[in-house]
Amino acid sequence: MSLHLLVKVCGQTNAEDAAVAAACGADLLGFIFHPSSPRFVTPQQAAAIPSGPCRRVGVFVRTEVREIAEIARTARLDLLQLHGPYSTQDAAALGPERIIRVLWPEKTSPETLQAQIDAWAPFCAYYLLDAGSAAASGGLGRCLDVTALDRLRFPHPWFLAGGLSPANLPRLLSLCHPDGIDLNSGVELSPGRKNPAALRAVFQDLKGHP
Repeated sequence: MSLHLLVKVCGQTNAEDAAVAAACGADLLGFIFHPSSPRFVTPQQAAAIPSGPCRRVGVFVRTEVREIAEIARTARLDLLQLHGPYSTQDAAALGPERIIRVLWPEKTSPETLQAQIDAWAPFCAYYLLDAGSAAASGGLGRCLDVTALDRLRFPHPWFLAGGLSPANLPRLLSLCHPDGIDLNSGVELSPGRKNPAALRAVFQDLKGHP
């Protein structure tokens, strides 16, 4: 694991939550541009939310590549998280240095997953492992079985996602060693509204994590 565990706080919908996440020490803030998500924001709404020192991540499921590029400019995005059926050619067109590629261990054998990781290596800067499948419209808010993830070889840093919360994060981090974590539903009061106490609890726990 890297010396610093990257923390992405996703599903940002308002300036207050973004400010709390930044103050806690988040590295990245995520904005969801999938219309069926309860945390959906428009590019203009995202642009109006300050991010402080945090890098800005756009989450996309089925948006066309040309529209992704337009949203990235409007919303001032640094990174593009691709959930849907995107190809390596799509990533190349958007800029591999900006891509977080989402993969789904639950629906894939370890051998096939490793092949996907290797195939995407020239076309992304990060990986994100989440519960569910490519057919799902984004994250499902539940935890992965992480016991086999340390056997995988990642040429780039990878994020663990899926219902991470103060209650389950210490156990999950004892079983696998990601380079970053992606927080969303597990630190919310309601969809799109973060729980400041839960966020602070996660960052407090991370201070003692080796």
